[in-house]
Amino acid sequence: MDTHYSTTRKIDPTRGTTLGDGTPNDADRIEIGPTQLAFREWEAAGLTLPNLEKMREFRWQRLTQSVVARDYGGVLMFDPLNIRYATDSTNMQLWNAHNPFRAVLVCADGYMVIWDYKNSPFLSTFNPLVREQRSGASMYYFGTGDRGADAAVEFVAEVKDLIQNHGGGNMRLGVDKIQIHGFRALQDAGFDVRDGEELTEHTRAVKGPDEIHAMRCASHACEVAVAEMEVTCLPGRSEDDIWAVLHAENIKRGGEWIETRLLASGPRTNPWFQECGPRIVQNNEIVAFDTDLIGSYGICVDISRTWWVGDQKPRPDMIEAMQIAHEHITTNMQMLKPGMAIRDLTFNTHVLPDKYQKQKYSCLMHGVGLCDEWPHVSYPDQYNPGAFDYHLQAGMVLCVEALVSPEGGDFSIKLEDQVLITETGHENLTKYPFDARLMGLA
Repeated sequence: MDTHYSTTRKIDPTRGTTLGDGTPNDADRIEIGPTQLAFREWEAAGLTLPNLEKMREFRWQRLTQSVVARDYGGVLMFDPLNIRYATDSTNMQLWNAHNPFRAVLVCADGYMVIWDYKNSPFLSTFNPLVREQRSGASMYYFGTGDRGADAAVEFVAEVKDLIQNHGGGNMRLGVDKIQIHGFRALQDAGFDVRDGEELTEHTRAVKGPDEIHAMRCASHACEVAVAEMEVTCLPGRSEDDIWAVLHAENIKRGGEWIETRLLASGPRTNPWFQECGPRIVQNNEIVAFDTDLIGSYGICVDISRTWWVGDQKPRPDMIEAMQIAHEHITTNMQMLKPGMAIRDLTFNTHVLPDKYQKQKYSCLMHGVGLCDEWPHVSYPDQYNPGAFDYHLQAGMVLCVEALVSPEGGDFSIKLEDQVLITETGHENLTKYPFDARLMGLA
């Protein structure tokens, strides 16, 4: 799936009616997207841009096919990431995540309707696959107060009418996340509510060619931003100072947000999952981070690195832990190929030494796309029979994890690479180097 520089589309945002990704070159793009800085860097790297029209059609077709395959009348989505997948449109994503004012219905015949904020219906008009823009999906308490149930009944009446006209009257409806008033209104209207989250997670798991191009671009932009962060990762800087660089560099390239605050230094790396804070990085200690970054084109780039900061060599136990973490992800990565059972990934994993078992990471691998996604690949002692009885497919992307963290210790090593499942095996999309001093190479 890789391409040579000579075959890539040349990116010149100053010429022509469209940009390299097919969007209008009119300096008035409705949908958010990459900056000219990102375009220049991708051209220099020889990357192929996604064709966004084709990417949107691929996603719409997959959603429609998933509805039909399950014999549903449609799928009703409130999750902002599912709405982004279906429409490629955004509207106050983080605010929407806890105030669900948007919804999208994809019917069995492919007819797609969005309910958006009443003052901004234009935000999805760039995409002709969205056939109607409406408002009125809000039923959360802040927005509707004590009339939430009434709002839900009115909204569900619209959904029912659309299903009658575009879903063949099939009252089996996939729903991902909905307020309690909405769920009750659907049931009262005669809908057989099914698990829409299962449908959307499986649909999103397999990426099309243009989604993969978009991920390559997002990965490159993220790694350039990480490199800028590493330049500023010095003794005397606070964790927040260092972490802020990643945020700024992500936004400068058209990225969107970072989902967590997982950067820590020195003893705050153990136990892992302490959040980035005001601590000042000291000379000769570890800084570890996990990007969890929603970057260009809304694509998640979820990689981890651990750096040594100082003028002396790391301790031998730190080098040992780093080498084990590196061996863990590189060995486990070799299992990745189409047709591989998720269960076999679990039970054929590289085994960490006993002293690192208690504080190992919460999963062995996980899917990634617009965010961390299905599937979750567990360690053997966390295996849940029947939860993930599936096989890998070409086009899936998995993040391969390692946390090597001695119980009661004063450091942890966190590593993570993002890996594409190809037709014949896998390709590691992550190019960022590992710290040579912690690897014992310098």
